[in-house]
Amino acid sequence: MRNPFISSQMEHVPVLRNSVQKYLNLKAGDKVVDTTLGLGGHALEILKSIGEKGVLIAFEQDERNLEESKKRLKKYNHQIIYFHENFSYLKTRVTGRNSAKLSFHLEPVDAVLFDLGISSPHVDDEERGFSFMNDGPLDMRFDQRQKLTAADVVNTYREEHLSKIFFEFGEEPFGRKIARGICERRKNMNFKSTLELAQFIEEVSPVNVRKRQKIHPATRVFQALRIEVNNELDSLKEGLRGAASLLSIGGRIVVISYHSLEDRIVKHFFKDLMKPPASYEESIYKTYGDPFFEALTKKPVIPSEEEILSNPRSRSAKLRAYVKLKELKEPDNQDG
Repeated sequence: MRNPFISSQMEHVPVLRNSVQKYLNLKAGDKVVDTTLGLGGHALEILKSIGEKGVLIAFEQDERNLEESKKRLKKYNHQIIYFHENFSYLKTRVTGRNSAKLSFHLEPVDAVLFDLGISSPHVDDEERGFSFMNDGPLDMRFDQRQKLTAADVVNTYREEHLSKIFFEFGEEPFGRKIARGICERRKNMNFKSTLELAQFIEEVSPVNVRKRQKIHPATRVFQALRIEVNNELDSLKEGLRGAASLLSIGGRIVVISYHSLEDRIVKHFFKDLMKPPASYEESIYKTYGDPFFEALTKKPVIPSEEEILSNPRSRSAKLRAYVKLKELKEPDNQDG
């Protein structure tokens, strides 16, 4: 097995590094949340900007990435609060002082960064099962503590459920055909490895479509499985809600997405906060109150051709940034 951290001594250059720093607009002493620590590339730039009095709150659900980042950021560990958690727990953890045994409140925070998608070690380590470029087990878990794996999904979900996942999470036009084929095949033998599944998908995909496609026929299915295993879209919605709530007035949220499903969720979430209904009755007549957020990016920021050449995995990245204008109204708790 290749060591995915073999280049740990080399500089880890994060996607859209300069644009992230520009739109976060950090200053000394800020409290910042990095919801997807990864290998600490963005975190290092943040720490340089917020200085010795700043605080970084870092979330990372992959234990190996977390431990590697702690080594890389050793110089700054005294001002970093680490959470081995999915960012869907953002609000719960940041508002829960006792969990970090702190003598001060972490909220409100001055900036929040979401760098979505998978990190290089996930792709490079065949044992994690994220890629079909090398053979490995059908795993795809970011957090190895959870039980559900890609093998469980492929080998136990009903045909209708698989078809729905492939279509909704992978936008795979032949999702129903692929799901039917998987269910027929597993009557005799379960799927165990990434290459086994990828080759099967290639076989059941229409030949004329395979010739026209620029991507491997299994690409969309593998994306769908990863999203299902890690509950990525629901986690993103919950994470955005937590970030918007915890942010100070004038604070900023920067999100880098890597596929249309993520980008759509981000756009729709902030669209509602930029044109919120003043009341239920007024929302029916499209009369809106003052906005809670303002977009800093009219169009998504994308990598330059130079960055894509040096880091091909950045090619699908889209950055959106928003600034908070006023406090959100928490919904009333009503029984029944």
